[in-house]
Amino acid sequence: MGEFELIERFFKRAARQADVGIGDDCAIWTPTPGHQLAMSADMLVEGRHFLSTVNPCDLGHKALAVNLSDLSACGATPRAFLLSLSLPRVDEKWLSGFSQGLFALADAHNCELIGGDTTQGPLNVSITVMGEVPAHQAILRSGAQAGDDVYVSGHLGDARLALEAFRGTVSLPQSVFELARSRMERPEPRTALGVSLRGVATAMADISDGLLGDLGHILKASRVGADIHIDAIENLMLTHDAWACPQDLLQRCVLSGGDDYELVFTCHPSNHQRIQALGEACGTAVTRIGRITADPRLLLLSQDGSVLPNTFSSFDHFA
Repeated sequence: MGEFELIERFFKRAARQADVGIGDDCAIWTPTPGHQLAMSADMLVEGRHFLSTVNPCDLGHKALAVNLSDLSACGATPRAFLLSLSLPRVDEKWLSGFSQGLFALADAHNCELIGGDTTQGPLNVSITVMGEVPAHQAILRSGAQAGDDVYVSGHLGDARLALEAFRGTVSLPQSVFELARSRMERPEPRTALGVSLRGVATAMADISDGLLGDLGHILKASRVGADIHIDAIENLMLTHDAWACPQDLLQRCVLSGGDDYELVFTCHPSNHQRIQALGEACGTAVTRIGRITADPRLLLLSQDGSVLPNTFSSFDHFA
C-alpha cells in the first residue's frame, strides 16, 4: 500500500467545516467572524511519550486529546487539525485502530482532520490543532493576580502511577493498574470546562508536565507566587480510594507526575460558587488547592500552615 492509498483508506473524509480539506496542497478554512485563531502542536514519539505496546486505538485518542487540552487551556473551541504521521511500515490493522480512536474523539469534539503528511520512519505522531475563541477572550497564563484562588480540574497523579508500574518501581492490584493505565493512555480533554471558564478564570494552563511545573508557568507569566495546601491534593488521585498509595509516592505523582491533561486555573475568590457550578455542569470535578500571592514563590503548606520542603520537579524532554 502506497502513501496516497493509505491516506485515502484510513484518513480521508469529506470536509464538513473546512472550505477545502484533504486532497489539495493546502487546506482552506474560514474562521468565524469576530473570533481569533488558537493553534497548538504536539508530537508523540514512541519510547518517549508512549510505549510500543500501547493499543493503537488508545494512541489515536491520546494524540488528539493532548492537543485539544491545549485549546481547552485557552478557552478555545476546537475546529480542525492536521496530522503528520511517520510509520516504520504499513500495518493495516494498526492504522485501522489508530484512525478509529482518532476520529472517535475528533467527532466527539466536532474537530475535523483537514490535512497533514505521512512518511516512513520511526513511529512518530504529530498533530497541529486549530480552534477559535471570541476576540480578546482567550484565557492566558499571564492574568493571575494576588488573592486569586488556585483550582485544578479532575484527577491528578494516576498517569504517573501507571508509568511507575510499567517501570516496575511499584506493584499495583490489577484493577488499580487498569484504572491508572486508562488515565495515562486515554486522557479526556476538558474542552467544555475550558470554554465555560472564559470571563471567569484569570489565568489557565493544562497540566501536561506536572502540576507544580505547569502552575509555575502561570506564576512566571503573571509575576506572582502561590501557596499550595498539601492536604488539598491528597484526594486528587482517582485510584486513591482503591489503593493505599504511600504518601511520598502520592505527592510525587500528583505534584510532578505529568501526563494528566487536566486544567490548573486561577480566579477571584468571589467566583467560588460559580466555579463549582460550572464544574458540575460540565461533569468535571474542580478542587481549590491554594491561593496566589504577591510574593513570587511557590510554597507548599501543611495543614498547620508550616512550609514544607519542595523537592519536586516537572517533566523535561531534554533532562
